[in-house]
Amino acid sequence: MLQSNLPMTEGQKRLSMVAKTGSRSYSITAKDVDLWYGDFQALKKVTFNAKQGIITGLIGPSGCGKTTLLRSFNRINERYGNVTTEGEIRILDKNIYDDDVSLSELRKTVGMVFQRPNPLPISIYENIVFGARVHSGRGELKRSERDEMVESALREVQLWDAVKDNLKRRATSLTLEQQQKLCIARLLPLKPRVILMDEPCSALDAEGIERVEELISSFRDRYTVIIVTHNMAQARRATDECVYMLLGEIMEHADTAELFLNPKRKETEMYIEGRYG
Repeated sequence: MLQSNLPMTEGQKRLSMVAKTGSRSYSITAKDVDLWYGDFQALKKVTFNAKQGIITGLIGPSGCGKTTLLRSFNRINERYGNVTTEGEIRILDKNIYDDDVSLSELRKTVGMVFQRPNPLPISIYENIVFGARVHSGRGELKRSERDEMVESALREVQLWDAVKDNLKRRATSLTLEQQQKLCIARLLPLKPRVILMDEPCSALDAEGIERVEELISSFRDRYTVIIVTHNMAQARRATDECVYMLLGEIMEHADTAELFLNPKRKETEMYIEGRYG
């Protein structure tokens, strides 16, 4: 588990205490969530629970609302403008729409990994410490703190051995697999409790997919991971539970093996058999 010298904010301490005491079985709960982009309704009365410390997959045809739902969990949808959200979303039992919620703090607790790796065009080292410097609130971090932070984060994503002798190397010169691992590592000094992943392997080759899936699997019990994927084989391999979405609604949510072997809804069966979407 990553150890960092970056102090927790009071809000993160409260969220962390809920998780550590085990007083809640879910990291995320959503109830009757509706979301519109202008006049288009992308989510319709979505109710969803994500258990702590497991990997939950969101699957469904393009345009079904899975990425919109994913982005709702750290309110990043609001960056796109003209977005209206109704209903309730709670992260570690805190309503993320409460007036006292800081978006900066929320996005530290709920990290995001995008479809295409997006490292900053600076060194590997500076990519890791960038977020910590922005959010530390106490001036420049000591060199020893930064060094420890960088090594710990890169070790956790299994990238340290490959880059430890070239930490000043420009991050954008790494392979796509390494860039995606770096983007995951960049989150870790901020002590996230939840990690959202929007098709994190879609830009990778077969070997890269396998290694990133191994990394995601290693996050079980330490983080709650929500992953959007169009790859049914990946959903089977990499997730503990799966949610099938269609036209902005959740059709089915079950253990992954149960959903693929014994789907309850005809729509789910048609999708996983390749007859729809």
